[in-house]
This record gives sequence, structure tokens and C-alpha cells, in this order.
Amino acid sequence: MSMPDHAASNLLAVDQPMRGADRNQSIADRADPATDDILLPSLDDGITLLDIDDSRGVPVLQSLVLDHLLMHEGPAFWVDANSHATTTTLGQIAPSQRLLDRIHVARGFTAYQHYGAVDELSTAVNQSIQQSIEPTQSGVQQPTRRDDNPSPHTPSLIVVPAVDAQYRADDTLSDEHAATLQARTLARLATYADGYDIPVLATRSNHDDFTASVATAADHRLECKHTRMGPRFVGDDFETLVYPVDDGEYYQTTFAYWRQLLAARATQVGVEPTTPTPSTPTPEGVGTGVTTDGETVAATADPLLDAWTATSGGR
Repeated sequence: MSMPDHAASNLLAVDQPMRGADRNQSIADRADPATDDILLPSLDDGITLLDIDDSRGVPVLQSLVLDHLLMHEGPAFWVDANSHATTTTLGQIAPSQRLLDRIHVARGFTAYQHYGAVDELSTAVNQSIQQSIEPTQSGVQQPTRRDDNPSPHTPSLIVVPAVDAQYRADDTLSDEHAATLQARTLARLATYADGYDIPVLATRSNHDDFTASVATAADHRLECKHTRMGPRFVGDDFETLVYPVDDGEYYQTTFAYWRQLLAARATQVGVEPTTPTPSTPTPEGVGTGVTTDGETVAATADPLLDAWTATSGGR
């Protein structure tokens, strides 16, 4: 992956429809969900901690980065650890190869190298701005911006995958020194997020006491779990409830989707939605039911079995 040249900083024409970030909301809240796209969660300004339920989640991280670049001008600055910035994966999923020219990558192979790359990020940003404004100074017309960034030359995203990896793996550091250096890294990232008014997307290599400070520093949290139909995101203002399939239709994946739709319908017809009374499910339980006597019982996957056991004690 090369550093972007003068043309790379310009707005690139992507053969995809422009999609507003305000459409990143639960599909159940839409008036006509079948007509809207299913989007990845948008990234808000501040530090966002992305937790992925597998060991690496490289395609998920890269997809979020590329989706953000499609929606915003400006380059992304990526401080890499554990080889998350793989050009092979990026090249396979990027809708345009020119998107890759907007990603500046620095790699830290030790704790001090990683901290140094983060600490010198402002210098790298200034150099990038100087290089990208030269075409403007030469009279080259710049395209119209499509977002609220103050300038297409300033960064739109900072990516720091496995932000803890080098600090926990460096044998030359004591535990206390490693924690201090990681804390300084997080403080610098928070300064950049606030100073540039941009998102900082971070992941961690492990969930333990050492990375508790990462969660504390995060302004937003995203969790990604892999399902048989694809990754499912849950965040502050976003939840994946349905997935698109090849024929353009949508497949619901969670009971929450149907609960939200039915609750909205109940409110519409004047029926106040209620929360079911929890009960202890059977080994094959799927919820609760109410008998003719008004007793709440655990419901199994077989309604005939429910009816049989609810009368005369069953057998």
C-alpha cells in the first residue's frame, strides 16, 4: 500500500449510490424497510471500541474503514499492529482500488514504535495536508465536498487495531511501564479525536484487566458477532436485525425485529404492549405461554406438547 499522491487526496467517483449516515438506524423503525439498504454502523466522532467475537476480525474492521471512506472525504491514518492492514484483504473487499490510496499506514512492531507512530501522527497529518493542497495552489479545481468535514485534506478517520497488542507483548517493559505507555497512547488518540473532530476506531487483542483502560477511554462501543448469515453489529444507536439476500429480499435474524414491529402495531391499534413475565424455560424452551386457567408456563418448540402437558398433568 503506497502513500497517496496528489490525485489520491481528491474526491473519488465511486460507482455506488450515496447513502446518508442518518439512514444507519434499526430497520424496524423504517416506514418501508424493504426499500432501504442495510448499512454498516456509522462511526461517530470520538474513540469507538470495536469488539469482535473472533480472534482477528480483519474483514469486519476493514469493511467499516472502507465504508467510512466512501461516505466521507479526507484520508484515513492507520497505526497498525499484528498485520491488520493487509493489502490482500483490503484489495479484495474495496469497491475501488483508489480508496486504498487514501489510507496512510504506519506500523509499530514494538511498544515504543507503536507509541512513537501515534505520537508523531500530527506530523504525518501536516505532511499529508501540505502534499494534498499543492494541486489547489496550482489552480487545479477541487470537487464539491459531500460531508461536513472542514477540509477534504484533513483526516476523516484514525484506525488503531489491536491497540494493546505491542504493549502486552513487549518483554522489555514491566507491567506498570506497559500500562503507562498504553495509557499515553490512548490519551494521544483522544486528543486527535477531539482536535480533528473525527472518529478513532480501535480494537483490542484481548479482553482482560490490561485492556480495561481501553474500554474506559472509549466514547462509543460496538460489538460484532458472527452468525451463519453474516456479522451482526450491536452499538449505542445501531443493531443489525435483518440481512439482505441475493434476490433483494430481507431475512430477519432476531426476535427483536418482530417484537418491535408488533409493539409498533399494537400501539397503532390502541393496545398497550406489555413485557412477558419471565419464567424458567424447559430444556427446549422458546418462551412462555398462558394456559386457560391463566397460569404462565414455559413454552417448548412443540405447541402440541405444550397443550398436552398443560392438561391433567401430562405424561
